[in-house]
This record gives sequence, C-alpha cells and structure tokens, in this order.
Amino acid sequence: MSTEPARAPVTEVARLFLRLGATAFGGPAAHIAMMHDEVVRRRRWMSEQRFLDLLGATNLIPGPNSTEMAIHVGFARARWTGLVVAGVAFIAPAMAIVLVLAWAYVRYGRTPAGEGLLYGIEPVVIAIIVQALLALGPTAVKRSPLLAVGGAAALGLYLAGVNELAVLFGGGLVVMVARRAPSGSHAFIPPMLVAFPLAVVAAARTSVELDRLFLLFLKFGAIVFGSGYVLFAFIHGDLVTRYGWLTEQQLVDALAVGQFTPGPVFTTATFIGYLLAGVPGALVATLGIFLPSFIFVAAIHPIVHLMRRSNWTADLLDGVIVAALGLMAGVTWQLGQRAIMDAATLVIAIAAAVALLRFRVNSAVVIAGGAALGLVIHLLG
Repeated sequence: MSTEPARAPVTEVARLFLRLGATAFGGPAAHIAMMHDEVVRRRRWMSEQRFLDLLGATNLIPGPNSTEMAIHVGFARARWTGLVVAGVAFIAPAMAIVLVLAWAYVRYGRTPAGEGLLYGIEPVVIAIIVQALLALGPTAVKRSPLLAVGGAAALGLYLAGVNELAVLFGGGLVVMVARRAPSGSHAFIPPMLVAFPLAVVAAARTSVELDRLFLLFLKFGAIVFGSGYVLFAFIHGDLVTRYGWLTEQQLVDALAVGQFTPGPVFTTATFIGYLLAGVPGALVATLGIFLPSFIFVAAIHPIVHLMRRSNWTADLLDGVIVAALGLMAGVTWQLGQRAIMDAATLVIAIAAAVALLRFRVNSAVVIAGGAALGLVIHLLG
C-alpha cells in the first residue's frame, strides 16, 4: 500500500518551492540538502526513509536531480497537481533570473559580477551539504555494514574519476546481488563495482530553429545523468564542436551564470536559448530540458513504494542511495577545496555549520548571511 499522505493544499507546495527556487544556491547536492531540511526536519511531510527512497529513485532516471526531487515531493504532498506546481515553482524563479542575466550579457557583452556574493555563499553551501550528509547517512547505512562500505567505495570511485552513472548503478547492483549471494561470497564486490560499464550515445541534426532547438534540449533532458557539469559536456559536444552555435567563451559564461544563480543548474538552457534565439529560444530550451523530468517522475513515483517492498528492488534502491550519498560527499570535498580558500571563508563555513547544526537556523537565512558577509569582505578587500 502506498505511503503517500492525504492530499494537502497545493498552495503550500507552491510557496515552499518558489522560495527554494529563489534562494537555493550551490547545485543539486545543496538543493537536496535544503529540501531535506524543509520537508523532513521542519515540516515533517515525510520520513527520513521516504525521502531517501525518493532520492534513490531520482538517481535511477536522467535529468536534474534536485528538480526531480522537488517534483517527487510535490506529488507526495498534493498528488498530480502538486507534481506540476512543485516543479514549475522551483524552476520559474531561476529561469527569470537567468533570463535577465542573459539579456544583460547580450546588451553589455559581459556577465554581471557576482564574485563577492559567491565568496560568502560557497562556504555556506558546503556546511549545508555536510548537514544533510550527517542527517541522511545513519538512516541510509543502518541496515547493513555493506552499505557503509558501498558509500565509501562510491566516494573513492567518484574522486578517482569513474563515471557517476556507473557508480550509482554499480552500487545498486552490487548491493542487490551481494545480499542474495551465499555468505562469504562478497570478495567479488570491489572489482564488480569498478567494472560496471556505461555508454551514453546521442546524436542530433539541427539548425537554430525553435522546433529543432526544443528537440535538442529535450534530448539533453532525456539522456543526461548526474551533475550540471555532465550537461556541459553534452552541450560542448553539440553546440560548440558539432554545430558551432556557441563559442567556448559563451559556454564558460553560461556555466558561470549557472553557478552563481539559485535554483536548478539546468536553467543555463535558458541562458543559451536566449543567446541563440532570444526570448522564444530561452523558453523552448527551458521547456525542452525540463519536460522529461516531469514525465520520468510521473512514471516512477507511483511504484517507489513497491520497489521498497520487493527484496531485490529494495536492495537495488539501498545501493543506489548509498552511492548517491557517496557522490554527494565527493562533490562536497571538491567544492570545499574551491570554496574554502582562506581564513575568512573557513570562518564563514564554521559559523554556518554551527548555525545549522547547533541552532537549526533556516538554511535560506544562513545563505543570505553568507552572501552579505562575502559582499562586505569583497568590497573592503
């Protein structure tokens, strides 16, 4: 039987995700951490295990993970209307902000400066992700020591450069098979995880027309797993190398905009669409890249509870969950090396961690404080 709560007013879903879409900086790991803070800890819309199950299901499908988590939560809270409202509310603020920045970029030939804000925001983002890992980790590994090993292995493989999709599905398959294997037969796990293969092949023949622009970004949304950096690899291959629609510098600037604006990193599609075809291009590119997420979540959400009830699929889900947490830890380590660059950013990170973990201050408030501090330090420096 489904574990979904009774239908709730969709307005509360809209309010939450509009705010998160306007304040969630730092990429998917930070977004998911903020959703966990709001949905599990503060509002108690679902349990830790339910949140983890949805996170695991999200990692089984392509598309932007944090947006898909928003869509999952919307469905869990307000059924089909909530599914649409949560996703649109999370995407819309970021899309509007990126559209304004794209206009300024085309008008003035440069990306508006955001160094001071980022200086203070990035250390706070690290503290937010650490908070989520500390909260989710014990629930994820409680059922078996094998899961703790799996999380550590996922972290190591990610830092070693193994493809994210291979780590996720490899972790899921290893846990699923290992739990069904005879006792003492787990020696094969490390080589099996390392050897799990991945191949993603895609091609498109397009010109800069709105229908073709839509289909190209629809393809990206339907096949790209992992972080925004994976998306940029696909965009580079198609739009820079294959078709010559963008320059290297434009792609780098699009990446910068995605990093210092809130909400889904995939809203860089809005920026690129505007560069290629103005406001209509921005709208069709945004629709194309996010539409598959709504379809995938609508298809998989109703069966997530069935996956937990089956021993085989529950083990697969557990493996994917710990692999996803391992990837989050790897992202945190890499971002931390860049974000905590001096004594001031170290102090900001520690202060943010204390505010979040000891005093349970809302993460959006902590981000705003970090941004203000960063801007002051940047101006004084």
